Amino acid sequence: MRHWRHATAVVAALALGVTGCGRDDGGPGAGGPSAGGAIAEGKATGEITVWAMGAEGEKLKALADDFTRENPAAKVTVTAFPFDAAHDKLATAIAGRQTPDVSMMGSTWMGEFAKTGALDPTPAGLFDQAAFFPGAWDTTVVDGTAYGVPWYVETRLIYHRTDLAAKAGVGKPANWQELTAFAKGLKEAGGAKWGISLQPGGTGAWQSFLPFAWQAGADVLADGKFTLDTPQMRTALEYYASFFRQGLAPSQVAPGAQESGFVSGDIGAFVSGPWHMSILREQGGAALEGKWDVAPMPREKAGTSFIGGADLVVYRDTDNRDTAWKFVRYLTSPAAQQKLYDLVGSLPAVTATWQSGKLADDPLLKAFGAQLADAKSPPAMATWEQVADVIDDGIERVVRGVTDPATATREMQAKASAIGTGS
Repeated sequence: MRHWRHATAVVAALALGVTGCGRDDGGPGAGGPSAGGAIAEGKATGEITVWAMGAEGEKLKALADDFTRENPAAKVTVTAFPFDAAHDKLATAIAGRQTPDVSMMGSTWMGEFAKTGALDPTPAGLFDQAAFFPGAWDTTVVDGTAYGVPWYVETRLIYHRTDLAAKAGVGKPANWQELTAFAKGLKEAGGAKWGISLQPGGTGAWQSFLPFAWQAGADVLADGKFTLDTPQMRTALEYYASFFRQGLAPSQVAPGAQESGFVSGDIGAFVSGPWHMSILREQGGAALEGKWDVAPMPREKAGTSFIGGADLVVYRDTDNRDTAWKFVRYLTSPAAQQKLYDLVGSLPAVTATWQSGKLADDPLLKAFGAQLADAKSPPAMATWEQVADVIDDGIERVVRGVTDPATATREMQAKASAIGTGS
């Protein structure tokens, strides 16, 4: 998922309102089922409404039309709206029990919305979990129950200027030590002003930092308790901050400056997702062609990256559960996954789609597919966005030299524990 954020306090109040206003069929943490009931055999019938966001929402009608051609007795009405409005629109709909039958949902929102009891557990046996990237499937699981299925995914790799790397005599970094040497080489011998660009704090910095935490063997949560103040987390934060302390990464990056800096050669490398491929091709043009590549995340104890994207969910208040889930099943078929990629470039969550065509042949796309096999998301919890703000703040304070990693992780642990997981 890209940086999808929202007004947490308002949303929390709305979510609490749902659980306190008549839902007695249980959600996770309230004796909810471990799997939903089966759906009927046969073709889909009747009407459903579907909400989706961004480019995927704008193009979803084409997939809905394919579905209704196969199921002529069914009707799918798609409503598309911007990403910025998505979270609060869903929260308001849940609070008022005016939900659609199906919606797209940001993968890091699953814990929050599942806790409201508004989501229908994924029907047992309807989907093959092994067909999806493991990290993507994990985003749907809250307290042992899957709510929905992954629709599309993204992960992060190291974009880098190959011409500057060749000039510096450095290759793709395999571990942390080599990544530091890589950034130094790009700056000192390659001619870049900055060896690498990393997010120095602020909204969404956790998405840049947590892969390094996972690589160090750290995690956010274990056995229901926060684990933000551990030696592994401190090691990761110290390593992340070292790029800024050594002058290898800029402590401030204005919007658009990362891309223009990479094109000009001022920035030798940066970590980002697949959307940057088209941005670099557009901004760099022929002059940049053949001068950049992507590298997997470095491996310490692990080589894990972040996995984001969006899931598909069905709401418990649906009046047409069978058709809702049949439409979700259709959208996760290899053919529909391929068409979504062809329409908007969203990377498929179903691994079989990566076995042919451009996804199998393009070296850059293959690199993203390989990294998706070792990628994860933060734990699904109702309070994740609040906890994410705490992590973002801790990162920024260390990067700017306001505090040290040991103090920052201790404060992060205390603040996150005070917030709780919402269970």
